[in-house]
Amino acid sequence: MDPDAVARAFVEHYYTTFDANRAGLANLYQEGSMLTFEGQKIQGSQNIVAKLTSLPFQQCQHNITTVDCQPSGAGGMLVFVSGTLQLAGEQHALKFSQD
Repeated sequence: MDPDAVARAFVEHYYTTFDANRAGLANLYQEGSMLTFEGQKIQGSQNIVAKLTSLPFQQCQHNITTVDCQPSGAGGMLVFVSGTLQLAGEQHALKFSQD
């Protein structure tokens, strides 16, 4: 299977779910997963989803610009994503990156 196609499919699923139902992201994280958000380290599926669902906006739309993937030493992939985030009621989109 093409790693780039797998990465793009995952990214599409992740951000579609984020935009529509952030709580639905829980099954994409494990207890060993770590999210660093503005310098704060959050570990574990429940804690990560709690952080994401507590963000101060309800509606958003991610527009993906780049999806780059590299094989990881553990047999997985590291995926880097960049793009813009449009918040409801805001005129200008915010830039974001995530890996």
